[in-house]
Amino acid sequence: MTPSAFSPAVEALGQEMYQLASELFPICRSLTGAGVRQTLQTIGRLIPLRMHEVPSGTAVFDWTVPPEWNIRDAYVADARGHRVVDFNRHNLHVVNYSVPVRARMSRAELDAHLFSLPEKPDWIPYRTAYYERSWGFCLSHRQRLALPEGEYDVVIDSTLEPGHLSYGEYCLPGELPDEILISCHVCHPSLGNDNLSGIALATFLARHVATEPRRYSYRFLFIPGTIGSITWLARNQALVSRIKHGLVLTCVGDAGKPTYKRSRQGSAEIDRAVGHVLRHSGAPFEIQDFIPWGYDERQYCSPGFNLAVGCLMRTPNGRYPEYHTSADDLSLIGPRHLADSFATCAAVLAVLEGNHRCINLNPKCEPQLGRRGLYEAMATAQNARDPQMAMLWVLNLSDGSHSLLDIAERANIPFGLVREAADQLCQHNLLARLTESGEVSQ
Repeated sequence: MTPSAFSPAVEALGQEMYQLASELFPICRSLTGAGVRQTLQTIGRLIPLRMHEVPSGTAVFDWTVPPEWNIRDAYVADARGHRVVDFNRHNLHVVNYSVPVRARMSRAELDAHLFSLPEKPDWIPYRTAYYERSWGFCLSHRQRLALPEGEYDVVIDSTLEPGHLSYGEYCLPGELPDEILISCHVCHPSLGNDNLSGIALATFLARHVATEPRRYSYRFLFIPGTIGSITWLARNQALVSRIKHGLVLTCVGDAGKPTYKRSRQGSAEIDRAVGHVLRHSGAPFEIQDFIPWGYDERQYCSPGFNLAVGCLMRTPNGRYPEYHTSADDLSLIGPRHLADSFATCAAVLAVLEGNHRCINLNPKCEPQLGRRGLYEAMATAQNARDPQMAMLWVLNLSDGSHSLLDIAERANIPFGLVREAADQLCQHNLLARLTESGEVSQ
C-alpha cells in the first residue's frame, strides 16, 4: 500500500506502534529473565496476554530450556575507577547471557573478551553466549582502540541459575477452530527494527483483529527466538493441526520495501495471499523462497510440522548495515513504515478471511445483470480493475472448485473487488457461498 493511501486511523496506529517500541527500547531482554517479563507485562496493558512460564531444564524435542539469566550491572573500570565500558549506558555493552565475573586483568587479557566492528568504528555490536558458559563486552571500535595499557577491573553482576522461560500468548476464537498464527520474537535487547518493530506490529494487529468479525481463530505468540518457538511447539503438539496459515513478523519498521519469505510449502494460501496483496499494492516489494535459516518460521516449517508459515519483513535480517548493532535504534524505524506494514498485514488477513468458494446458481450462459442493476455500460468492463469485470470473472469461475483468491489471481484483479462482486451476486441470488465441506451456505 502506498503511504498516500493510508487512512488517518492507520496513520495514528503507526504513531502508537512507534510509541510502544520507544517504551520497550531501554529494556534489557534476553532468552529468559526479568527483561522478557517486563516486556510481556507492557504488552499486556494493550492486549490480554497470557504469560506462560516453562522451567529451566525442560526437554523440548532435541533442546533443553536454558537457565534463567538476569543482570543488574556490568562495567570495565580503569585504574582510576572510571567506567570505560558501562552496561548502564547501553545494554548492548555486555555479551548477552554472560556468566558472572569479578576480576582484575591486564589490557591484553581483557582484549580476548572484547568485541567491536572495525568497519563500523562508532557502532556497538550485539553478541550472545546463550548456550556456552562465557562472558564478554561489546564496544565501539573507536572505544576499544582508545583503551590504554594497564590493569582493569571487570565486573558482570549477573545470575545464571534455574528459573523459567517466559512467553506470551493471546488467543481470539472465531467461527472456525482453524487458526491463523502471528508470531514475533521478544528476546533481543535495545534493537529497534530487529525485535521491537515486530512486537509493536503484532500487538496492534491483535487489537485490530479483536474488533473485526472473524471466520478464523487467531493465536498471537510473543516468544524468545528459536527456543521459544521450539518450546511452544513441543508443548502444543495437539493444537498444531489447527494452524492453517501463519506469519512471523520481524524487521517491519525500516524504510526498505516489503519483503516476504515464503513458507516451506511455497504455494500455500498464505504465500499466495501475501503475494497477491504485494503485487496490487502499487509499491516495490520482494518475495523470497523459503530457506531453513532466519527466524522462527524455520521451526514452524520444520518437516515434522511443515506449517504454512511465512515471514514478513521490510529489509531482511543481515541486509541492512545496522543489523545487530547499536545503530539499529529508534531512528531506524518510523511510524509511516510501521503503518505500511500494518496495512499490508491487515490486507493479507482480509484475503484469508474472505477467501471462500462459491457456486454460480445461473451457470448456463451469462445472466442478465442490467435488469438487476448490476451492470453499467459495457465499455467500462474493459478495465480489468473495474467492478463489472470482477463480477463477470466471479460468475464464470464460480463452479465450486475455484476460490475467490483463485479468481483474483486468474483475473489479475485486487481481491477486494472480487470479494465485493461475489457479495453483490449473492445478494441477488445469482451466487451462493459454499461451506468448508462444499455445501451451500444457508
